[in-house]
Amino acid sequence: MPNFTIQDFLKKKKEGKKITLITAYDYPFARIVDEAGIDAVLVGDSLGMVVQGLENTLPVTMDEMLYHTKMVARAVRSAMVIGDMPFMSYQTSISDAVKNAGRFLKEAGAAAVKLEGGAEIAEHIRALIKSDIPVMAHIGLTPQSIHRMGGYKVQGKTDEAAKKLIEEAHIIEDAGAFSLLLEAIPLGLAEKITGELSIPTIGIGAGPHCDGQILVLHDVIGLFERFVPKFVKQYANMKEEALKAIILYREEIEKGIFPSDEHSFK
Repeated sequence: MPNFTIQDFLKKKKEGKKITLITAYDYPFARIVDEAGIDAVLVGDSLGMVVQGLENTLPVTMDEMLYHTKMVARAVRSAMVIGDMPFMSYQTSISDAVKNAGRFLKEAGAAAVKLEGGAEIAEHIRALIKSDIPVMAHIGLTPQSIHRMGGYKVQGKTDEAAKKLIEEAHIIEDAGAFSLLLEAIPLGLAEKITGELSIPTIGIGAGPHCDGQILVLHDVIGLFERFVPKFVKQYANMKEEALKAIILYREEIEKGIFPSDEHSFK
């Protein structure tokens, strides 16, 4: 099966078909995600929390993002790979944005990048598009702005805030982004933005009316238990299953059950 492309994003929106995305950070899980038929994989800076155990995404570096993106790109056969640009890899200047975004495509094998922010990154998006680097934008709750926002809070709840997000969505579309991620905004606002844009919207905590949905892999399969956002649906509890398996492994070693002749050379 050929890789999912930007044209497929746009085609699915036009045809009213939902776009499926999920995060992944390493080879084994990226293989599973790809085999499951997911359209696109985001190598998110959320790895700082669910893989590295950090309190937020801010400390994640470009080198770390490239390292994980390489593993994911090596694993997939059909899903589109999107690299998440970490904090301060693009905010410092447009030239830094182009240089660092280019590394995701040139060195790590991604097909596109994701940037957080609204009107303030419009010129960054334009510069990336001119450099043939496809961009997914991200507004609403933007985790890299956690200190300014005062925590992980729903955005766009007032009329003024909603109006600003609608305006920023149009600015981002005009700048050339191929899709827009909407995080933690009221479902009615997400529906309005989705209806007004020609590019697809991808929701995470933005209700059912977006053109597609994304969740963090570790939330979906129950491997991250520090907190579970309201918008997360847990489809499995792999932490519990892994714990059972490792306890059984330890007990069999202690009792002399493992390794048996079956697992030994003669």
